[in-house]
Amino acid sequence: MSLGTVFLSELFGTAILTLLGCGVVANVALKGTKGNNGGFLMVTWGWGIAVFAGVFVAVKSGAHLNPAVTLGLLINGKAEYAPGVAVDFASTVTYFGAQLLGAILGAVFMWAAHKQHFDVEPEPANKLGVFATGPAIRSTPWNLVTEIIGTFVLVFGILTFGGTPSGLGPLAVALLVVGIGVSLGGPTGYAINPARDLGPRIAHALLPIKGKGSSDWGYSWIPVVGPLVGGALAGVVAAVVPIVAP
Repeated sequence: MSLGTVFLSELFGTAILTLLGCGVVANVALKGTKGNNGGFLMVTWGWGIAVFAGVFVAVKSGAHLNPAVTLGLLINGKAEYAPGVAVDFASTVTYFGAQLLGAILGAVFMWAAHKQHFDVEPEPANKLGVFATGPAIRSTPWNLVTEIIGTFVLVFGILTFGGTPSGLGPLAVALLVVGIGVSLGGPTGYAINPARDLGPRIAHALLPIKGKGSSDWGYSWIPVVGPLVGGALAGVVAAVVPIVAP
């Protein structure tokens, strides 16, 4: 498989992920939408369905959709990221680049779909919260720990499922994301994906959003570093735990 195919697969899959995932947050958080005040459970299920859709769109590339997943597979010692895609520097950079760009594009289209509601939403924090995660209680070490644990569960689970979307794989990953959200998502909003947080945060900074306020760059490294650490740890542990699928 060519790296061009990998790039487009991950690009479109991650764009669908963030379009639908950030979209459900917009529907819940922004003033005047028909889903306004739908609650955290609506958000978690929306993100689960977003993952389900994104995985099927990106099936050709193995549907990583997440640099932490790519890193976990790399650290785990896999020979291929997907059938016909060797693990090397060029393919790794291709996955990372496509995931970040896809996340930005998905967030831009989400904004376009909700543009009028962004215009009438009075709270800048609600606008940023549609794009990027933030802590319920701001504490750098504990916010980092939460993101490490949540991403470890995600990547370890994916490695246990087999690493590629086959059979019930997409549904299993989607339900795992819902489970992480309802169980571990309260403290930080469960980014568990550096591209999912950084890409939309970049979009928030660049888009002409009325009264948008700060993009909170001081916090932005936590939902990047935490998931990368969690994904790497999952790759290491999965390499030595015998229950993990080959």
